[in-house]
Amino acid sequence: MSKILIVEDEAAIRRVLKKIISEENDTYQVEEAEDGLEGIELIKNNDYDLVLCDIKMPKMDGVEVLEKAKKIKPETPIVMISGHGDLDTAVNTMRLGAFDYISKPPDLNRLLNTVRNALDRKVLVVENKRLKKKVSKNYEMIGESESISHIKDIIEKVSATDARVLITGPNGTGKELVAHWLHEKSERSKAQMIEVNCAAIPSELIESELFGHVKGSFTGTNKDRAGKFEAANGGTIFLDEIGDMSLSAQAKVLRALQENKISRVGSDKDIKVNVRVVAATNKDLNKEIEEGRFREDLYHRLAVILIKVPALNDRREDIPLLIDFFSKKISEEQGNPKKTFSDEAVQLLQKYDWTGNIRELRNVVERLIILGEKQISENDVKLFASK
Repeated sequence: MSKILIVEDEAAIRRVLKKIISEENDTYQVEEAEDGLEGIELIKNNDYDLVLCDIKMPKMDGVEVLEKAKKIKPETPIVMISGHGDLDTAVNTMRLGAFDYISKPPDLNRLLNTVRNALDRKVLVVENKRLKKKVSKNYEMIGESESISHIKDIIEKVSATDARVLITGPNGTGKELVAHWLHEKSERSKAQMIEVNCAAIPSELIESELFGHVKGSFTGTNKDRAGKFEAANGGTIFLDEIGDMSLSAQAKVLRALQENKISRVGSDKDIKVNVRVVAATNKDLNKEIEEGRFREDLYHRLAVILIKVPALNDRREDIPLLIDFFSKKISEEQGNPKKTFSDEAVQLLQKYDWTGNIRELRNVVERLIILGEKQISENDVKLFASK
């Protein structure tokens, strides 16, 4: 059943619209509001699949209703109803997010086509949101320990903002998972998250990789090339292992953060960028600053929000959950039934010294699933998980 709201101050037009829409499909539930204020209250308290809204109304006009409704229920399509003199305004409402507009008196076919199209659009929007939630579970952190719960709380608070985040922690703890989760839960998830492993790129190439270059700027550059900052425009750039970045590249990153501008290598032309920066490192940046290998001003720009990801040895209570998660995921990937772990096997794995953290645990679980029996026993762990 589709819920439709008609916001219109003229009772006769409301009746006509309601009659036409209701007779088109008996599953349409049509409600009415006689002015903008009443319409906004109904939109606040109900989930409508479509709103038809007049432009010229007392108390609150249709443009204001549109602006407020888009903030309250951004996924709800709104069709504007315009009189002959309102056409320019109606066209402008499209820029403000209106789905379409219908002129008075409404043409029957035009009205019904618009209603059907708008309802179809709502279904797609809702489905996309559902799929996005499903996709974001790929980046969910598994664990209920105090440290992981604290990280989850920070992500919930920070993801809706553009605050820069610095993620610290040993290798293999899941720093990139935190970065992905931040991006997926943000409004920037509609755009890309571009990952750059600063440790994997030679120092002489890092600036070109980040900021791009122009033809002839150095040997072998036969054409202009955009960098990662431009590719991430409107989205997020994740600078992994930023502690390994050269000082000259750090200076350019600092400028990008200060001015929201970058320039390609070999060019004096500024390019505006709108990018959220999330960085990660396994190094002690305060020590790097003391030894002159990392800029203090860049550190303070990056570390608006600090998230420290703990070593697996510091969150052993999460190991049973992680084993279950990896066991299910690996079995699905291999197309095999999920194998279970005996309590004794899990307890033994909880006692291991996980120097490789989550990454090492996943490898061990995969090895046990491949080589172990239907139920992984303590003996299987001793045999196949030994280091």
